[in-house]
Amino acid sequence: ARDSIDRTNGAAQTVRLDLGICVRHNMIIDDFSRTDLVPVTGTRWRSVTDQVMGGVSTSSLKFQVVEGRPYLHMAGDVRLENNGGFVQAALDLASNGGTLDASEFTGIRLVARGNGEQYAIHLRTSDNTRPWQSYRAQFIAAGDWTTIDLPFAVFDAHRLETPLDITRLRRIGLVAIGRAFRADLALADLRFYS
Repeated sequence: ARDSIDRTNGAAQTVRLDLGICVRHNMIIDDFSRTDLVPVTGTRWRSVTDQVMGGVSTSSLKFQVVEGRPYLHMAGDVRLENNGGFVQAALDLASNGGTLDASEFTGIRLVARGNGEQYAIHLRTSDNTRPWQSYRAQFIAAGDWTTIDLPFAVFDAHRLETPLDITRLRRIGLVAIGRAFRADLALADLRFYS
């Protein structure tokens, strides 16, 4: 048996050729090897807060390198005044409002560290017609770099009945939400895995 490594459009996969099965398969969303917050998708990370709906939460989003490790740093204050309560680092997964088919993958893997608080990954698809709709999975950002796998099966629909359709993903967001606290989240790698 021999392995073939294919690196196209940000994908890295090792396939066992004689068996025709995938041994390791993943697609990098962002490994923060670029300093301009533009990953292989060609889209740009952006900060979104509850200020879009009258809230007063604040957030900053920037590229940093510590001890040779590049990462995205989201920091801010989640506040509940004016019916607010979130800060987010958002990334469109395809350019020009398109969608991405992630059906070859099992879920999302991230390498993150933080302040011990609970955060969430929010996914949006073509089925999300309202800004408050998403598919959500939570995780704890520990003080040390940790690899976290979030299978698509653990994402819950929020304020919509339609099940998650991973063939039509539009956006991914790292979100601090729902309670007043200081957000401090570092993300060194984000990818689809199988």
